Amino acid sequence: MGSRLTGRRAPSDRILERLLTLHPKLIDLSLDRVLRLLKTLGDPQDELPPVIHVAGTNGKGSTVAFLRAFLEAAGKRVHVYTSPHLVRFHERIRLGGKLIPEKMLGALLAECERANAGQPITFFEITTAAAFLAFARESADIALIEVGLGGRFDATNVILRPAAAVLTPISLDHQHFLGETIAAIAFEKAGILKPGVPVAVGPQTPEAAAVIAARAAELRAPLYRHGREWSVEQAEGGGLIYRGRQTLNLPAPGLAGAHQYDNAGAALAALECLPGLTLDAAALARGAAKVEWPARLQKLRRGPLIKALPKDAELWLDGAHNAAGGEALARFVAGWRRPTGLVFGMLKTHDATAFLKPLAPYVARLSAVAIPGEANTLSAEESAAAARQVGIDATPAKTLRDAVGAASAPGNRTLICGSLYLAGRVLAANS
Repeated sequence: MGSRLTGRRAPSDRILERLLTLHPKLIDLSLDRVLRLLKTLGDPQDELPPVIHVAGTNGKGSTVAFLRAFLEAAGKRVHVYTSPHLVRFHERIRLGGKLIPEKMLGALLAECERANAGQPITFFEITTAAAFLAFARESADIALIEVGLGGRFDATNVILRPAAAVLTPISLDHQHFLGETIAAIAFEKAGILKPGVPVAVGPQTPEAAAVIAARAAELRAPLYRHGREWSVEQAEGGGLIYRGRQTLNLPAPGLAGAHQYDNAGAALAALECLPGLTLDAAALARGAAKVEWPARLQKLRRGPLIKALPKDAELWLDGAHNAAGGEALARFVAGWRRPTGLVFGMLKTHDATAFLKPLAPYVARLSAVAIPGEANTLSAEESAAAARQVGIDATPAKTLRDAVGAASAPGNRTLICGSLYLAGRVLAANS
């Protein structure tokens, strides 16, 4: 919570700590508990502004960031629900473009706690209910809601008729919750599809695409697919060319990495799915250039960690943590054409060697670190051993600052990666 990372103790922090104790598991995929609580609260999920519901393995948060940027540049009032947070819980809930105020958050969490009356419920379920209460009570033109984990039994999947859905690229991740194959995971993600509701689909493997198509056919949900109904490409000079129901020439995405063109394209496709919504090209151009999403190939420009770098060195941060994320990072790092150092930390629930393998050809050295404050982290020694398995020269470090110092060299770029939880600790330590 915010207190652990920043040293501040807000009333909401104390409530959030209590909410963590209401269920023996952090994750227990089911809709029964959240539906029970929402009914007690008056079913706020039925009173939301038009919803775009976003699921997938990689790119969910970035796609939501593009949607928000496009809509807000056009003057729309937008609510946003994302997870996890990086530094403070308030980041998860945006009302009309601003982080939820502390006073309102504390009141909503207390209301949900009272309504739940001590019954078993997961932290994500009860905080999702709080977000939906906020969205139902504050007017907006649209609400962007990111799935927490999976889709079919995710606590956000209680909205009976969203305006549109989005499925970003699906790959292996969280297999112990979602299944051991791409097809099984795609089935869970496609659980957010609803009868007749259009769905924008990002790039998919054939296995995932087949599952999505079958589910959409059952529900008569119109598909708007990458490579079929829409496409996106990088123009000479870096601009973005989108071809769907309309053709758009936009500036380069404000988020780094070739994969962000696909995420921006999925956001544009979702907007084209919305009946009655037209956004002018000038607004979309402003949104593409101004989009922000921390810890997604973010160049850190100031702070204590930057001051500790050697001359002409750069420090970058990314929260990628699965094999597909490692491949996307590798494509980006390959373009640096200079020695790259990694600072790496990961949770035990992810496959460190699968993540690091595509990066190995581009990494000069790796400094491994345990994620501060996370009981489920790999130790620095375990992460270093995983790196050595794929041929990376790796050493463990005791602290983030030590790790950055060991991975950096004059004129080089250093990338911190492996976990959004690690990214949050970095942003807090560097603030």
